[in-house]
Amino acid sequence: MEFDVVIVGAGPSGLSAAIRLMQQAKSANSELTVCVVEKGSEVGAHILSGAVFETKALNELLPDWQELGAPLGTAVSHDDIYYLQSDSQARKVPNMLVPKTMHNSGNYIVSMGNVCRWLATQAENLGVEIFPGFSAASLIIEDNVVKGIVTGDMGLDKHGQQKSSFTPGMELRAKYTLFAEGCRGHLGKELINHYQLDAGKSPQHYAIGFKEIWDIDPNKHQPGLVLHSAGWPLQSDTSGGGYLYHAENNQVVVGLIIDLNYSNPYLSPFDEFQRYKHHPVISQYLTGGKRVCYGARAIAKGGLNSLPKMSFPGGLLIGCDAGTLNFAKIKGNHTAMKSGMLAAEAVFAKLAADQQGGSDLTSFQSLFEQSWLYDELYRSRNFGPAMHKFGSLLGGAFNTLDQNLFGGKLPFTLKDNTFDHASLKLAADSVQLQYAKPDNVLSFDKLTSVFLSNTNHEEEQPCHLQLLDASIPIAVNYAKYAEPAQRYCPAGVYEVVGIETNEPRFQINAQNCVHCKTCDIKDPSQNIRWVTPEGAGGPNYPNM
Repeated sequence: MEFDVVIVGAGPSGLSAAIRLMQQAKSANSELTVCVVEKGSEVGAHILSGAVFETKALNELLPDWQELGAPLGTAVSHDDIYYLQSDSQARKVPNMLVPKTMHNSGNYIVSMGNVCRWLATQAENLGVEIFPGFSAASLIIEDNVVKGIVTGDMGLDKHGQQKSSFTPGMELRAKYTLFAEGCRGHLGKELINHYQLDAGKSPQHYAIGFKEIWDIDPNKHQPGLVLHSAGWPLQSDTSGGGYLYHAENNQVVVGLIIDLNYSNPYLSPFDEFQRYKHHPVISQYLTGGKRVCYGARAIAKGGLNSLPKMSFPGGLLIGCDAGTLNFAKIKGNHTAMKSGMLAAEAVFAKLAADQQGGSDLTSFQSLFEQSWLYDELYRSRNFGPAMHKFGSLLGGAFNTLDQNLFGGKLPFTLKDNTFDHASLKLAADSVQLQYAKPDNVLSFDKLTSVFLSNTNHEEEQPCHLQLLDASIPIAVNYAKYAEPAQRYCPAGVYEVVGIETNEPRFQINAQNCVHCKTCDIKDPSQNIRWVTPEGAGGPNYPNM
């Protein structure tokens, strides 16, 4: 099938690009064919975000979003910021000591899954074709130009042999292809390597973010309250922070973000999140409530320093596939949307001048640098490196001065040039961390949690978690780092079995995978390659 533009991923950036493309075509009274492929079973099924949503990009894209019924119903009423000193103590941080970027007046507490479902409706109303349940499995590159993508084969068994239900993938060819896969997109990763788009840039940095939705006691519900925290349960050499947002319908969303440059291989991000919910600042709202959904995903947070060249012959990287999140705000939805809109403008202008396609859209860089998106990312460029270099407390103090007094325009740039996967210490040099068993009231185990993510994969299919060398998990990672995959994975995908018989074996439970991509990022040997499973596989988040 041939289109003018193919967009990979129906998230905020991909859908915004599709809408902006069709808006321009309508204004110019020209024909344009735009296709969006989405690996989730439906639009929104794989969307997980905090999310406190800033409407800046939406106001530009669809100024009448309120009349169109956008699902933005809970305005932020006020912010509370806490420094958690221990498992029972906390200090509320005065507003004057909080970076301005953390203030949320005028923003909304939303389900980004539902926002994307609504954006998809707007796109389809404009004539965009959206294909959910189709994974973009591979690139079409001819004469060093991206010509489109190939969707994944359906109906292969675990050995790659065709079953009776086999359906081959389709070639979706385009004059330009936009990659909006989200954080650590596997095709985006391939494009960065192929075209060396990250040359001269700092390594991309990541965090793992957890999120749960809870139904709570209506008497404890404060619609619009946004709570952020730093400190406990994370150690001084581990940066990150927690959040709890009061959404609509007597629900709160609670989560913990942990930077993936942590050094202790015994650290379990999932178990740190379970501990977090026991702190009185958090448990006061959750006690007596019921957990209704769970999810986790990686967050690209390197910012401007780690942003690759986003254009290449025949396409663009946009949104979190490139890493446009503003970590100073802990927000990436409005920035992803703006990057998609800028991409649409660059593509449409080029198609208007040359219908052949396949050019390197270098005009995108100029549009980007002239936009408020670039200004935001420039002002926040020191935020992440400061946290990594100085720790949460001193880094937070630096960022308050940088943002509040200097507006993010200090005359120097901090950088962190250490890859997250290279930051682990040897197990022999690390403290073994012991975690309490879950109480099944506030804290839970991984498998119970994965059940609430509605994750499912066709079991008889090739494993989408590929080991480049099957011997490394035991011979290297287990020997040196006590195989951290069994702890950093938030879904119980990786296990080391047979320890009791002194015959350790690495086991992959791919059925559990929630597509967070943490293994692809944090594996110290860079031996795990995440690729797309059959379309519609993975989590099915209802309101995340």
